[in-house]
Amino acid sequence: MGLGLVSATGEAYARGCGGASWYAAHSKTASGERMNPSRLTAAHRSLAFGTKLRVTNMRNGSSVVVRVNDRGPFIRGRVLDLSKGAASSLNMVSSGTAKVCYEVVAER
Repeated sequence: MGLGLVSATGEAYARGCGGASWYAAHSKTASGERMNPSRLTAAHRSLAFGTKLRVTNMRNGSSVVVRVNDRGPFIRGRVLDLSKGAASSLNMVSSGTAKVCYEVVAER
């Protein structure tokens, strides 16, 4: 579940936890750029394109910083769709899905 929060200084930031899956299409993303499965990117339903997120696999503790460049996921319970490169960094390619938590580390 994603949460929109405001810091003590009044800056908006976001974080959340839930399911994540990965995809490796070569089509255009919602931001207009071509999907490159080896790049560290992600799809999120509402965060601005270009937002950087630290994503942590709750099963094994591995983490990666990704850039939001697409919209999704469109499956209930999932909070992110990750590129294959990001999924590989999180050691979740073989399982296909993982429970993750994310937080914004840099806004566009």
